[in-house]
Amino acid sequence: MLAGCLFFSALCLTAQTTSPGSISGRVVLPNGNSVNENVRMSLETLRGVRSSSFTDNQGQFSFRGLAPGSYQVVVEADRNRFEVVSVRVEVFPGSPSILTITLKEKKPSGESRSAGSTVSATELDSDIPGEARKEFERGSSSSKEGKTEEAIVHLRKAIKIYPAYLMAYNDLGVQLLAQGKLDEALDELRRAIALDPKAFNPNLNLGIVLVHQHNFLEAADSLRTALSLESNSPAARLYMGKALSGLDDPDGAAREFKTAHDLGGEAYAMALFDLGQIYLSKGNRKLALETFERYLSEAPKAANAAEVKKLIQVLQ
Repeated sequence: MLAGCLFFSALCLTAQTTSPGSISGRVVLPNGNSVNENVRMSLETLRGVRSSSFTDNQGQFSFRGLAPGSYQVVVEADRNRFEVVSVRVEVFPGSPSILTITLKEKKPSGESRSAGSTVSATELDSDIPGEARKEFERGSSSSKEGKTEEAIVHLRKAIKIYPAYLMAYNDLGVQLLAQGKLDEALDELRRAIALDPKAFNPNLNLGIVLVHQHNFLEAADSLRTALSLESNSPAARLYMGKALSGLDDPDGAAREFKTAHDLGGEAYAMALFDLGQIYLSKGNRKLALETFERYLSEAPKAANAAEVKKLIQVLQ
């Protein structure tokens, strides 16, 4: 999450996207910072490799136009530093699978640290006890299988063993958010940020939780921090748009929604729906109509497709 799916663990940001299915997300270092180099991604089926590509310089990747079924996403970073990671993913029609895949650092032969944009104690992956790491990995596996309660148990065990485990706090916050336990999620994400204020994922996820709580002012502050770390994150742009919309800044919100869609493509079709609503609120029926039509062309099986079609008929 963000080791698995969600909210990047963040990410399953939009369950209403394109048909056929897709897999997208990002690759992060063991400390939660994005990989700042191109990493080879392979998509495999039972018949072998279907396609290969590389992440961008923010660690983001995408496989689109996928038939429903079971796939393996294989991540090959610098083999001198990281193990090959393989993640099983189920693809469903009209619904994206959004992942955050955490690299596993090889046991160091000498003194080493994981590479990241900001040096902090949380980057010293070798400090994490083996048993804490095992519990974190069990939590990640449970999360990928949709076993939220099991994931929470394992993540809490990892934190009990190693109270400075930033990624465990982050992923615990994500799991609690998935359960709708917003106050608890908030507490865990703030603990992660206290360990490293420059960690991208906790700041992004904190912003997401605060948007869900309609605390738009604090959400915008958290998302600004996230964007100062990774300005090309479509997820951070999408939720910044939602925060600014809640703060009655339609022009700022519109800019963020446009940027989210430009960066994330069809996987962020929901940004077009939000953008169309902005245009409608400003009385620009023509732009609203064009935007809603584009939304449906990219997300024809979205959960709100029937309502959007009716709205289009009214605007025509």
